[in-house]
Amino acid sequence: MFNYSNIILPNGIKLISIKKDTGVVSVHMGMKIGPLYEKRSQKGISHFVEHMLYKGTKTRTNEKLNSDLENLGGEYNAYTDHNCTVYSATALCSEVENILEIFSDMVRNSTFPDDEIEKEKEVILSEIRCGRDDLEQYSFKRINEIAFKSSPLKYETVGESKTVKKFSRQELLDFRDRYYVPNNCFISVVSPYEHEFVKDLVTEHFGSWTEKELDLGKVRFEKNIPVKETSYKKNIEQSTILYLFTFQGISKQEEMALKVFNHKFGESSNSILFRELREDRGLAYDIYTHLDLTQNVKTLYLYTAVGEDNVQEALDIIERCISRVKNEEIVFDENTVMLMKKVLNTAVAFTLEDSTDIGNYVLHQLIEGESVLEFVEDMERLEGIRKEDIYSIAAKVLDSPTIHILKNED
Repeated sequence: MFNYSNIILPNGIKLISIKKDTGVVSVHMGMKIGPLYEKRSQKGISHFVEHMLYKGTKTRTNEKLNSDLENLGGEYNAYTDHNCTVYSATALCSEVENILEIFSDMVRNSTFPDDEIEKEKEVILSEIRCGRDDLEQYSFKRINEIAFKSSPLKYETVGESKTVKKFSRQELLDFRDRYYVPNNCFISVVSPYEHEFVKDLVTEHFGSWTEKELDLGKVRFEKNIPVKETSYKKNIEQSTILYLFTFQGISKQEEMALKVFNHKFGESSNSILFRELREDRGLAYDIYTHLDLTQNVKTLYLYTAVGEDNVQEALDIIERCISRVKNEEIVFDENTVMLMKKVLNTAVAFTLEDSTDIGNYVLHQLIEGESVLEFVEDMERLEGIRKEDIYSIAAKVLDSPTIHILKNED
């Protein structure tokens, strides 16, 4: 499907080079550290460190670093996910060495100036406040708080105000030094260059980075608490409804059957839930499901927002849809699987066409320890999916949900 080379450098960096007929280069650098691995007192520290890597190095001030990134003439970004922190840049092919040099400087030589730490605390606290004001984001925050006792999923990636406020420079540096090591670093480069050329460039800029002992610890999976709870928030005009299901220990074949089910049930704009809640009854504008198959996460969310007078009717419809699936009254036939094949093929085609998308995809595959050609394996698994598999996994997953309802506080 594409020309790639997957190697491990002597210091432990896992590098994947993808040779593609393209006029741009896309570089992704990921560290396998995120909220899943944070201690209770560290909530938000991975995200904070991500921000601080843009605040200056031993050779670049904050202004100089961001100017150099801007002068690449392309796009650069960073994000913190459940299990990783990722830095990316896409620009003209001629910028590949500049990108790698800047990323190497950031990851190895960031200085975390005290004044920048204090400013960034306010930035992140503002980000936390924005999340409280966003109805949808706030609803997800509340259901996670209700659903778990101690799981890392209970807490948002940005952390909590009380933990963010107390982070010291030394604590941030210690965290960076502990987890930002080459044997915990993953790099993907999508370009028209030969793999050996890419390897030599990465070795030139990252090769002297010294491997260190690494202990990420174990992530304990916690099943959601099956409970139904209502919260109240002032001055809101819509009520939100969220369901959360967690699952663990299902096979790759079952995961594929779950993808098929999820697309039909709530992911597509012609899904069962969309038609029932919006098209047939006009109760809601937004209705969707979100499936996360990341290791140690494994969640399925169902979200909608309706008028407060319509909350009970919407709940009844959702419960009826779930019951009809479990009782095999909703038909998942050959056409359902055939449609999913088209959807998957289209998604793969989109990913392969876009250098940034394919770089991000293969990076996450490396971090998860999965095959970079898993989408090909998924197509093979899809060939074996039958309607019985879809009903079976739906019944297994759609069990004992956490349900959260958010209403206006009078």
